[in-house]
Amino acid sequence: MSNIAPELPPPGLEHIPEGGAVGPVQSGWRLAVREFAQNKLAVLGLVALIFFVLFCYLGPLVYHGGLTSDLTATNVPPSIGHPLGTDNQGFDVLEELMVGGQNALEIGFFSALIGIVIGAVWGAVSGLAGGVIDGFLMRIVDVLLSIPFLFVVLIVAIRYGASVLGLSLIIGIFTWQVPARLVRGEVLTLRVRDFVSAARAAGSGGLRIINRHLLPNALGVIIVTATFSVADAILAVATLGFLGFGLQYPTFDWGDMLNNGVTYLQDGYWWQVYPVGIAIIIVVMACNLLGDALRDALDVRLRRR
Repeated sequence: MSNIAPELPPPGLEHIPEGGAVGPVQSGWRLAVREFAQNKLAVLGLVALIFFVLFCYLGPLVYHGGLTSDLTATNVPPSIGHPLGTDNQGFDVLEELMVGGQNALEIGFFSALIGIVIGAVWGAVSGLAGGVIDGFLMRIVDVLLSIPFLFVVLIVAIRYGASVLGLSLIIGIFTWQVPARLVRGEVLTLRVRDFVSAARAAGSGGLRIINRHLLPNALGVIIVTATFSVADAILAVATLGFLGFGLQYPTFDWGDMLNNGVTYLQDGYWWQVYPVGIAIIIVVMACNLLGDALRDALDVRLRRR
């Protein structure tokens, strides 16, 4: 009998079958989805965000509490007829919460879309151009970042009035600077890659390089920034409403509900404050959890091994 031990495969290659086949290679997006699914807090945040979207848009189709003022039923505590009670003007708090959530989510998503589009294009152009153009564009960003955002939005809202479209435009136009800086930083690392040099050698212009090469490869940064922008916009709308400069009747928003409810909180009418306050906290926290998880999932350097 031979005493020669059988030859063992090199460490780490025990799973490779004969012929050297290692199975299908997973794409980067599939790996990102798997990484995201392993983050329980991120999944919880996604579920919470989906719940509030369904609650705000499908809820009014099922529950009709009546968004009309009933002065004979003001400050009614939660009951079967009004699960979250009524406010000081006789509005049903539950349906007011649904409709106000629609406006908050729409402003959040629309303003984030506007800010991301402007910021992504600005940052890509600045990062690709470099030199004097880059310095000039970034100094504009620095100047705008030094201006108090809420102060400007407050002035514009007072001057031109507050509406869902108006607030979306205002917030989007004055919040694109952070996405621009993040996209610029990503483009600065991408523009020295071989595929960008090959595109330039093939005669591609700057616009084509941005559209076909830089922005698609910076998509991870853009998506992550968008989630945080949604949360910031919802907080900004709630702040404006709480200060009394948000959406006005017959349009509802969560900040205005807080403003009205705080006045009567000392009288024991807690249902006018706590539900809307909890809703704002959950939605903003859900967006932030999604942003953190997407950053970890889309950045290969942060993925768990």
